[in-house]
Amino acid sequence: MSDIARLLTIMSRLRDPQTGCPWDKQQNFTTIVPHTLEEAYEVADCIERGDFHDLRDELGDLLFQIVFYAQLAGEQKLFEFHDVVSAICEKLERRHPHVFGDAVITTAEEQTVHWEQLKAAERKQDSATTPSALDGVTTSLPALPLAQKLQKRAAQVGFDWPDHHGVMDKVREELDEVAVDWNNPDRRAEEVGDLLFACVNLARHAGVDAETVLRQANRKFDKRFRGVEKILQQAGTPIETANTDQMELAWQQIKQSQSK
Repeated sequence: MSDIARLLTIMSRLRDPQTGCPWDKQQNFTTIVPHTLEEAYEVADCIERGDFHDLRDELGDLLFQIVFYAQLAGEQKLFEFHDVVSAICEKLERRHPHVFGDAVITTAEEQTVHWEQLKAAERKQDSATTPSALDGVTTSLPALPLAQKLQKRAAQVGFDWPDHHGVMDKVREELDEVAVDWNNPDRRAEEVGDLLFACVNLARHAGVDAETVLRQANRKFDKRFRGVEKILQQAGTPIETANTDQMELAWQQIKQSQSK
């Protein structure tokens, strides 16, 4: 028995109405989604930490999510696991004619353009409404990657700043608007949202993934804050009783020590 066949058999037994696992039997498409998202982020975390031993295990957990969805779909006569595999094989072959056909594409940049052209043609064919450059963007994505995808799609049809200077001016403009509307809670919230959207656009022009660099910034803050707590504790001043000047001094100390 192959490893995949074994995994599919395990999944089927977990869902067996009589002898299966009580938790697995209670699940449905909706209840599994949070677990899928969590597993995907754990995969990303392993890669960013360079922990490839844990990555092996986390990829297995993520694969199990796909098998779980396929099991649910099979029970409802929607599709089977082999249909999932067949569909992605066909899509990859169709979107790589330079590998599986006669097309000639020599650079990654050419492939990116060709890939987007193929996807746009597929969306146009599948769309029952007026086609939009934003068709196919999954609006249930987390806010940061969704903003980046929307901006990237718009840029593909020319709706974009010519360089990063325009984006930086836009960030400053949005920051000024936050200041102007600070005393109006509703307007302030909207302007903060616009500022975040502009910052995501700046990240895109900088050639970085907004979600990735924010996770990196989160980890950096976590490490530095714990350092601040340690410095203050060693000085006999727990952070709960420290004043702003003491916190700032400790922050600068830990910032300098971690930047060496």
